[in-house]
Amino acid sequence: MPAFSFTTVSSIVSEPGAALRLGQLVAERFPGIKRVLMVTDPGFLRTGLVETPRVSLERQGMQVLTYSDVMADPPEAVVLAAAEFARKNGSELVIGIGGGSSMDVAKLVAVLAGSEQPLAEMYGIGKVTGQRLPLIQVPTTAGTGSEVTNIAIVTTGETTKMGVVSPQLYADLALLDANLTIGLPPVVTAATGIDAMVHAIEAYTSRHKKNPLSDMLARQALSLLSANLVKACENGHDLDARQAMLLGACLAGQAFSNAPVAAVHALAYPIGGIFHVAHGLSNSLVLPHVLRFNLPAATSHYAELAGIVVPYASGSEEARAQALIVAMQQIAKITGVETTLQQVGITERDLDRLADDAMLQTRLLGNNPRELTREDARAIYAAAF
Repeated sequence: MPAFSFTTVSSIVSEPGAALRLGQLVAERFPGIKRVLMVTDPGFLRTGLVETPRVSLERQGMQVLTYSDVMADPPEAVVLAAAEFARKNGSELVIGIGGGSSMDVAKLVAVLAGSEQPLAEMYGIGKVTGQRLPLIQVPTTAGTGSEVTNIAIVTTGETTKMGVVSPQLYADLALLDANLTIGLPPVVTAATGIDAMVHAIEAYTSRHKKNPLSDMLARQALSLLSANLVKACENGHDLDARQAMLLGACLAGQAFSNAPVAAVHALAYPIGGIFHVAHGLSNSLVLPHVLRFNLPAATSHYAELAGIVVPYASGSEEARAQALIVAMQQIAKITGVETTLQQVGITERDLDRLADDAMLQTRLLGNNPRELTREDARAIYAAAF
């Protein structure tokens, strides 16, 4: 049995309608809190769904302010503006409500508003030195798992991103309420759901930190996600499917927060950074091709996961591993997401730049079960083209 360590958030509430009693949960856990900052994006704010948790907080006598200028792949300027907004208004607790970008910004606001450490000193692993404000995360998509991870990604240049990885970024509470995901478009449901499945698959095959707890979470996550993704896409008001997707994404987030992701994400990041393709879709575009590349080093693990995603698959380990890859391609096709790089505006002359940028993701590539060269990356992009 390998030695390992495992860390996650201290509390999770998974319940349709839980946002109705967010104020009560905050009052119980953080007595005396009066000034709350909700961090979200303009799109979710327009849905009006933010009013449910807001009213719940106000009924407990809390003053609630909203910072809603978060954008996808949030740049440093947005993070710093949100943190300054929190300081100026004396915020005592931060709630991230939205997709991964809103939750990532909320994490950083909590640490920036709670200490004097500059953001530039936080990039990297274990660089956060100060304390943070109390932090609650409420996902409105079933994808990133950011509500239970200790990672926040910031866009630091035109196409470059940096990560802050630190235990202070773990939330005090993650609240999973499927009512807040009702109305999410099918294509967004599909891309974020596939993203969560990638988290589980990569955690299960992570080279360095794979462990029994992350394996258990990854397998359960895949079970929930594979059984409910198509249902949630076909009927966005299927509350049971939506709640199962939220829990699956959460479990996958716990898995990869401890057994980190690898080449799928490394090759997806340049697609998102350069061409502004959504993160989940970027992962989906390269997923089957990375899985095929990894087969020589991960056949047995992929065969084990095939028993969850495609339980009717039979034959040799290699045949079952291939069945997993085909199943992931079929899920993308059935749910209607783009399946080639051409469909998102990438041309053949862009492939070399993508390969060059992918090789800069050394932190992620080091977790891959098979070593990947620049030529390998170029070939994977060509296969996805």
